[in-house]
Amino acid sequence: MKKLAFSLLLAMLPFMLPAQSLTATEIVRKADEKYNGEKSSYSVMSMTIVRPGWKRTLEFKNWTLGREYALTLITVPAKEAGQSFLKRQNEMWSWNPAISRLIKLPPSMMSQGWMGSDYTNDDILRESSLVKDYTHKLLGEETLGGRLCYKILMTAREEAAIVWGKQIRWIDKKEFLVMKAELYDEDGYLVRTETGSGIKAMDGRTITTLIELVPEDEPDNKTMLEIKEIRFNQPVEESFFSQQNMKKVR
Repeated sequence: MKKLAFSLLLAMLPFMLPAQSLTATEIVRKADEKYNGEKSSYSVMSMTIVRPGWKRTLEFKNWTLGREYALTLITVPAKEAGQSFLKRQNEMWSWNPAISRLIKLPPSMMSQGWMGSDYTNDDILRESSLVKDYTHKLLGEETLGGRLCYKILMTAREEAAIVWGKQIRWIDKKEFLVMKAELYDEDGYLVRTETGSGIKAMDGRTITTLIELVPEDEPDNKTMLEIKEIRFNQPVEESFFSQQNMKKVR
């Protein structure tokens, strides 16, 4: 009888134990795949740049194919409409139709502000990988905006040629949404803070549609990014991401 009871206990043990915890890297991967986890995507976004004396809004379309190809087209305002940015693997270009000039962007320009905003060229063109270019460590859990979040330290790998020395991200435990991110330079100084909100379902996926970015050294400045539309697994070929197409895409 005792032997039977012990056998039953062994059989039930897998159901009595808590589910295996996710590693910090797996959590970051799940959050990253909210936007980048499919073969391709198409999105429409607006970006509002706020400064103490003025503000302006840009609108743009963005196409991606995996992590190697991206094409961004400015559509508003009219003065800047038609400007485009192309990424093909490790090479990047910008096209300005007003002066008919195509410029190849060197790696040194990845940390520069995109279109006068607080976002960098690297942010928009997604040159770096949150999963591959960093090591990840779970620091604990915190509640933000009523959501219990993983708090994760991301430290840049020595061989990675990326903008940020480290990041701290608060990732919602239920939906794997990035609710907050702090980005630090190579010397460990906080450069900017991002917060996510506007949680909605788009194309069958729950995402944050509003992101507010505030630079640490200029707290009166901010950039607000809104995702108006996003679709995944769109029919787009590698040939779409060409210098010829960046001059005529609409």
